[in-house]
Formats: sequence, C-alpha cells, structure tokens
Amino acid sequence: MKNKLRFRADGRFKIVQFTDIHWHNGEPADRQSGALMEQIATAEAPHLIVLTGDILAGGGCHDAAESLRQVIQILERCGIPWAAVFGNHDDEGTANRHELMDVMQEGALSLALPGPAEIPGVGNYVLTVQSSDKREPAALLYFIDSGSYAQTDIGGYDWIKRPQIEWFLSESARFTASAGHPLPALAFFHIPIPEYDEVWDFHTCYGVKYENVCAPRVNTGFFAAMHEAGDVSGTFVGHEHVNDFWGNLHGIRLCYGRATGYNTYGRAAFPRGARVIQLREGERQFETWLHLDDGTVIHEQPKHTPLQRILTED
Repeated sequence: MKNKLRFRADGRFKIVQFTDIHWHNGEPADRQSGALMEQIATAEAPHLIVLTGDILAGGGCHDAAESLRQVIQILERCGIPWAAVFGNHDDEGTANRHELMDVMQEGALSLALPGPAEIPGVGNYVLTVQSSDKREPAALLYFIDSGSYAQTDIGGYDWIKRPQIEWFLSESARFTASAGHPLPALAFFHIPIPEYDEVWDFHTCYGVKYENVCAPRVNTGFFAAMHEAGDVSGTFVGHEHVNDFWGNLHGIRLCYGRATGYNTYGRAAFPRGARVIQLREGERQFETWLHLDDGTVIHEQPKHTPLQRILTED
C-alpha cells in the first residue's frame, strides 16, 4: 500500500480529524475552511489526516466531483497522508458515493478505499499503523460508512448494517489471530451510534452538547461488537456541528470531532477547529485534544456529569 503509516521512533502516531467541512464551490467561507485546515495541519504536523464525513454540502455543489477536488488539493498541499468516510450530505448533489470515491483515489496521498463491494456502503476499510521498526502492524484504524438516511419508514438517519458489523468482526479477528492479541484500534464514521446519547446521559463526559445526538432510531449492535472484539478503544464522529464531547462507555471512548467548516451552521462563541488524536505504540489508550481556529489548544474540556443534567432539567 502506498503511503504506509507507522509509529515514529518516539512511539507516537498523531491524527488530525476534520469533520463537517460542508464545502460548496470555493466561496469565501470555503476558502476560510481550507485555510483553517492548512493552519492546523502545519501547527500539529500529524502523520494522518482523517475527514469524518459531510466533506461536501452535496446539493450546494454545482459540480460535486470538482468541489471534492478542491478539498483534495488542500489536503495534498499539506503533504500528509489522508483518509476519509462519507457523511449523509456528500452524495446529495451531482455525484454518488462510488464516483466520489473514485475522485478521492486520484489524490497522491489518499489512503481512502471503497472497501468490499458485497457489503453496504462505500468506504468500509481498515488501515494498519506499522510498528516503529516497520516489522508488523501495531495499531488499526477502521473506517465505516454510516450511511445517510433511514431506508425504512421509521425516518431519521441511517445505521451501520449487520453485514458491515460482520465485516468488522472478521477483520478484527484476522488481525487478532495474527498478532496473538487484539491490536489497539480506533474507528471513524460520520453518524454517531445511539450509545453517544447513553454516555452523555449516564456517564461522566468532557466537552459540550449544544444539540441533540442525531443517532439512528435503531441500534444494530456495532458498539457491542466493538466491545466484544476488544480492540477499539475510541470512536470518532461528526454530524452534529456544535457538540464536541467525549465519554468512556465500557472501555471505549466515544468522541465527537470539532466541526471544521464555515459554510454551514455553527454557534456563537464556538470556534471551528479539529480534534487531534495521539496514539502511543503498544498502548490501547490515546491522548486527544482540540485545536481551534485562533490557535488555541484545549487539552482539558469541561466536565459534565449526569447529576448536572438532572439539575439543569429540574
């Protein structure tokens, strides 16, 4: 595979997550989003950039493929390998997911893959992070297409399908068998799973929740599969532009990114930015922080407890 990922000699591997860019056609707000991406990439110097969906505004793009190429040009200028998953808006315009994936793969630094044709979605794949001595995989990065909108009459957003979960379990088991133990892993997708509501409502979280968690209305068990597989220690989503919290649920940290795009809704006094994730070789845990558009780096987000929620509602 081109652009192989690996831990550095000091045991670090850093990822910058950009989410919900909502690029239109290169308008001033889009250019502001692009400048922010380059600014953060330069400051953080990550080893991988990940886009967690709604890269495009979909119907707001005159030519979706050309709009995506504009975003890819920014990523390529950063000189850093990158990967991506789709959100619910990306394919609402003039190009479908397959066509957009073809455009992604034009990038010299792109690691995005369409994934198995026999399972739902486009962009279900896993990348390995090699050990610092390049001898063997030391960590896994799962990318899952969380779909767009419910395909039944219940409405709301789509969900990760059972064949996708079976694919994940198969990949996890394959790497676990090869290594003799579960490898440290992270998972990236766009639409939060229902457990994001659970962790906020019943567990201590860090960060803010200014809008509802727009999870699917059915739970297909992806969290249970990750818990049972024992490799994933963190998940990273977008979808909601003014949520940035994270919380630990049964050993898995459920994290929101920080919305990056200016050509879409936001909130006053809630700057755009990115989430940064740093793995250390041989460890299942990770560090994470926010990097905002004014250069502020936030390592400790405000603490939220279920008691606070009850008192607020009363």
